[in-house]
Amino acid sequence: MKCFFLITSFLTFLFPQAFAFELNVSDQPNDDGTRLAIRWDPLPPDELRPIDPESYLLLRSEESDGEYIQVDIVSSLDPSREKIDEKLTEGQPYFYKLVYSDSAISWESNVAGPVAPEENWYNTARTNVLIGIIITAAFVGWFIILGKKGKSLYLRPIAGLNAMDEAIGRATEMGKPILYSSGRGKMERPASIASMNILGSVAEKVASYGTPLIFPNNDPVVTAVAQEVAREGYTKAGHVDRYDPDNIYFVTDSQFGYAAAVDGIMIRERPATNLFFGTFEAESLILAETGNSIGAIQIAGTDSSIQMAFFIVACDFVLIGEELFAASGYLSGDPQVVGTLKGSDYLKVIIIILILFGAVVGLLNQEWFVNLFLTA
Repeated sequence: MKCFFLITSFLTFLFPQAFAFELNVSDQPNDDGTRLAIRWDPLPPDELRPIDPESYLLLRSEESDGEYIQVDIVSSLDPSREKIDEKLTEGQPYFYKLVYSDSAISWESNVAGPVAPEENWYNTARTNVLIGIIITAAFVGWFIILGKKGKSLYLRPIAGLNAMDEAIGRATEMGKPILYSSGRGKMERPASIASMNILGSVAEKVASYGTPLIFPNNDPVVTAVAQEVAREGYTKAGHVDRYDPDNIYFVTDSQFGYAAAVDGIMIRERPATNLFFGTFEAESLILAETGNSIGAIQIAGTDSSIQMAFFIVACDFVLIGEELFAASGYLSGDPQVVGTLKGSDYLKVIIIILILFGAVVGLLNQEWFVNLFLTA
């Protein structure tokens, strides 16, 4: 066997192209610049075919003649014949080689390299996401332009928002305040942002009617934002003199301390309308039940499906799902917000059509279509 290895080594020296075993290394595409791909010819090489080793050592070095360290153990049975070396340094050149040795034979592949990993600015595997973004931007931009030109953009009726004017009007007729709560969400929460948008429209309406608006808060940052949003609403209505910043105040950041405080306000002030829009947790049912006990009209909306169930059983109207995020555009009629809603709705229609089409194509065993949308 050793004699065969010497013969094949001599023939390899005389005819290198006939017996050449190739080890190649390249930058791994679509990564952050920390990976290289190492590929090799089928194992074993001709020199080692009589003994057919089951495993080889994959070594790496930062210099071609420097010290090599073991990266992995390569199996000759691995059909992929590829290894991804990770956690490398971007821009640092690397060299690789495969090695096999036992008590009688020592074999090394060619040295592959130098190749340095590079960060890719564009991930081609996310092309479908880019296409989706372009389509979404096109729809949203088109509907915003239509809205600004005065075109009527239809939004389906939402019962809770249609009842908003009635709820504010009732409080005005009864001479009672309106209580507003955004729950316990921080300002970075999407539901809290949506709540501030709704607050702006509500403040503009109550300013016109001269109805007091009470807004106890659980977070000081939300309090500051709410005060500015309410002031802007009063200003738009032309009644900034009616704005009272003392009606929008911080209570406590304790969950049930906040619930107890709001319940106390309800019992003392007896508001005719309660508006709950934002992030709510276990206090949702406590607040809604107290409001129900005093006979207030209650309109609620939250992004939590669990707490939404409690609002449904205790409130007069509840915004379901994305209706909370659509409310600001629905109430204000702002063409930018309404155009965004219309654009996103049309995109959902396209996604539903593609899902149905993909399901049909999948049932017909057309794998090219399925693979097109699974590349991400």
